[in-house]
Amino acid sequence: MRRVCLTLPTNRACSETLRAVAEEAAYGARRFGVEVHLLVLDSSEAPVLAEHRETVDGLPPAPGVVVHHLDETQQRTFLQAVIARSGVAAPDRVLDLMLPSRVSYGACTNRAFLIAEALGCASVHRRDSDSRYQVHSERPEGGEPVFPIHHELTSLGRRAAEVAGLVSRSRLDPACADRPVALVGGSFVGEMSVDVEEIRRLDPAVYDDVVGLSVPDGYPEIWRRNLIAESFRGAGTAPFTSDLTTLTRVGPTRVDMCNIGFTREVYGRVPLPPATDTIGSDYFLIHLVHDARLPGVLHNRHIINFHTRERRSDAGFLAYQRRLAKFLLSTPYFDAVYGQMAAAGAELLDSDGQVRASAVAGFVRDSTRLDRVENAERLDVIDRSFRKLGGRYAGAADVLAAERERLLDESRADMEEFALLIDAWGPLTRSTKSVKGITW
Repeated sequence: MRRVCLTLPTNRACSETLRAVAEEAAYGARRFGVEVHLLVLDSSEAPVLAEHRETVDGLPPAPGVVVHHLDETQQRTFLQAVIARSGVAAPDRVLDLMLPSRVSYGACTNRAFLIAEALGCASVHRRDSDSRYQVHSERPEGGEPVFPIHHELTSLGRRAAEVAGLVSRSRLDPACADRPVALVGGSFVGEMSVDVEEIRRLDPAVYDDVVGLSVPDGYPEIWRRNLIAESFRGAGTAPFTSDLTTLTRVGPTRVDMCNIGFTREVYGRVPLPPATDTIGSDYFLIHLVHDARLPGVLHNRHIINFHTRERRSDAGFLAYQRRLAKFLLSTPYFDAVYGQMAAAGAELLDSDGQVRASAVAGFVRDSTRLDRVENAERLDVIDRSFRKLGGRYAGAADVLAAERERLLDESRADMEEFALLIDAWGPLTRSTKSVKGITW
């Protein structure tokens, strides 16, 4: 029986989301006859962890669904066993990259990838703790939620030529018809994905300056304006009324990591960047799939995004502004990598159609040679912008100014560590099969 992994990484209270994702797992198993491993990777504090354990224990049994709720101690035990069996150099450093003490969007998903490999899963389907499912707007209240796993399990891993007859439309280059679908994703509706809405409301010009730092250099002004207008907005606010699926090379700006599925042929070859305190660092594989000319399916079963109370607190605000700043500092490095990947195109694949991890690692290492001057100027823009906004943004500017050199150093070191992890990834994924005795 085909096994798949539906994963929910979390570090905050989300019992409602846990129950909803469990319903999606049950739907996937029932509708597609697969074995769904619902994997909850929990980094929450003890009281919230206990609440989650009670929630998981209270989930109704569902045929074909196997639930794994792992705290960080259990995750570390698994990782230590995998790393020891892999024989990778600098095992302690690799462990830190896989389970850092600070928030890392890429690292939590990388752990899901490795555990999915150990469980023998063919794909990983990721959701987030601050999201809900839509309900068909033309059905009476209480109708079945609109689960993205429906389209993910319909298409992932199948030849694009087969999937062409199952989607609403195809915009895929016929030359890619024999390649398997590597990614299926949608976006979100509702609140903007990050707390930049307040900046836009306070001063649209400042918003353009800050968000504009995420746009690659050299874009024509009209494109640049469109990208700024579309950034952080997902799919808007229109409710779901009917399915629309497109077989295509999925554009990275059209999907969100709260609503995505990858085949193991992607994540089994290249991990996500393990950068800490950096939003957007977990989007790398979407770019890789796109640039390698691998087929994908874009759908409109968008997930509803909302912000938890923690994100609206003063502490949450400051933590987010630091993560936003690190994202903007990571942009030149990632843009350099994406440029090389786009130029390589299908040459990113070997003769078997598999991603050449060594080529990707080389592009990442090349990016670390970039001059830090551009990033110093980016910090200047952020500082001026935040001070113009005043209030708590001025306070955030003070914090970022005090951390200036560390932020500049970290943005480069993050790429060096990403290259190291790519090198180690093959041995790590292979060693998952031989790790025994782990309590799931």
